[in-house]
Amino acid sequence: MEIKGKVHEIGAVQQVSETFKKRDLIIEYAENPTYPEYIRFESLQDKTALLDNLKAGDEVEVSFNLRGRPWTNKDGVTSYFNSLVVWRITTLANTAGAAAAAPQYAAPADVSTAAGEDDDLPF
Repeated sequence: MEIKGKVHEIGAVQQVSETFKKRDLIIEYAENPTYPEYIRFESLQDKTALLDNLKAGDEVEVSFNLRGRPWTNKDGVTSYFNSLVVWRITTLANTAGAAAAAPQYAAPADVSTAAGEDDDLPF
C-alpha cells in the first residue's frame, strides 16, 4: 500500500529489546485539506534508518504493509490492533520543480514530400 503526505513528526529510535528496535513516523494526510488526518507508521529494525534523512514538512510517498493481530487480556477479552509498517519512503519533489524538470522534445520533423514530387498515396 502507498500513501502521499507531509512529514509531521519523526520519533526517536526505541530499543524495545536487545534485538528489536522501532521508530514512529507521523504523516499529515490531507485527502480533504480542510480536515487533515495524522497517520502513525512504524519502521522496524533496519528500516528505522529510512527516517534519518527526513525532516518535518517533507512531502513523501510511504510504502507500507498493513498488519493486524489479536490480543487477549487476563479476563479473556480479545482486542485487535492494526499497525502500518514502513518498507520504503520516497521524498517527492515539489510540483513546480517537477514541471520545470520535464523533458524537452525536439520539434516534429517535416516528412512531407519535396516540392514537385507526386504523392501517390490514396489519402
